[in-house]
Amino acid sequence: MSNQELTEFVDTSDEWIYSHTGISYRHIAAEDEAASDLAIPAAHKAVEAAGLTAKEIDLVLVATSPPDYVGLPSTACVVQDGIGAVNAGAMDVMAVCTGFVYALETARAFVRAGSARHVLVAGTEVYSKIMNWSDRNTCVLFGDGAGAVVVSPTAPGEPSRIIDSILRSDGSGATSLMRPCGGTRNVYVPGQTPDSELALQMDGRKVYIFAVRAVVDTILEILDRNKLSLDEIRYFVPHQANRRIIEAAAKRLGIPVDRFYLNMQEYANTSAASIPLALNEMNANGLIQRGDKLVLIGFGAGLTYGANLVSW
Repeated sequence: MSNQELTEFVDTSDEWIYSHTGISYRHIAAEDEAASDLAIPAAHKAVEAAGLTAKEIDLVLVATSPPDYVGLPSTACVVQDGIGAVNAGAMDVMAVCTGFVYALETARAFVRAGSARHVLVAGTEVYSKIMNWSDRNTCVLFGDGAGAVVVSPTAPGEPSRIIDSILRSDGSGATSLMRPCGGTRNVYVPGQTPDSELALQMDGRKVYIFAVRAVVDTILEILDRNKLSLDEIRYFVPHQANRRIIEAAAKRLGIPVDRFYLNMQEYANTSAASIPLALNEMNANGLIQRGDKLVLIGFGAGLTYGANLVSW
């Protein structure tokens, strides 16, 4: 869906959307597609790329915020069944736009502890189903998508690994990005609850200020505790929320914005799917090689934020 298509039912313009966000397009799931429907083909491709079969997967982790169902069952169980991972446990990771970063570190912990050997990590989002399409402050920002990876033990001499992770939260900002109704705090009452209360709502200014600080702080912290400089990182791969956020963070860090890999122009904000989508695109285009150091940065509702330091 292009920005121009949005102007047919929202009071905005292609120029305004792109200049304020860096977004030109977003992909929208079909009416009968849920989060698991996007995650399953991504998971199949990840398992195949890892040289494994689904029966060898020990754990399925799915980062998603508009899941297939509210609360139960987990979308991870639907994905586990959909790919035939008959020997795997399954659970959702609910950290919204930081979900993939959280899930990747969770997978690393399971593998390091010996509790699992091969862990499938998927980020999948269908925000089009929970969007207020008359709210131009939110509906122009989001898109649907999914991406997946497999986390396994590192072979001797293999440079690829998850080196370190930082996971943080600031629950005092929980109401600045939320879906107010539908849970146990604000129960949906037929005939009384406004439809807008079932859709995503955001205080854009508060989220922007938080996001810029989160990107800068997590990058500096993870580099400092691993005794690395900014120049030693091949790419910074942020959650693809808004180009202005990344530009402001790059300016504070004193580095060019092109040190950050950005593809939000094509996909918009796909929440927990944005980082794996970017990694897949970078890998397919030959932008990263074995041993390249990457910093993955997530930030979003909760408020949650964090980073993974990865040797590709």
